[in-house]
Amino acid sequence: MRADRSRYIRSLGEAIRRSRLRRQLSQEGLAERCDLHRTYVGGVERGERNVTVATLLRIAHGLGTSPACLLQDAESLLRQREGE
Repeated sequence: MRADRSRYIRSLGEAIRRSRLRRQLSQEGLAERCDLHRTYVGGVERGERNVTVATLLRIAHGLGTSPACLLQDAESLLRQREGE
């Protein structure tokens, strides 16, 4: 179960990173929009941090998307990896 959770957290981080890059935002730019520290955003994107719902809401808002879209993207990335 723990390994599954870690893979999902990494996939969510990657989904956040991809969304940020599509919007041509730096980690620092996203962090400013979310009122988070740049290193925290980096840790989230690398899957080193397990975000709370409140933080996911802040990140999604900063990206101009919804938490549901980020979670769906994470699910898609996870399925792609499992299919490899």
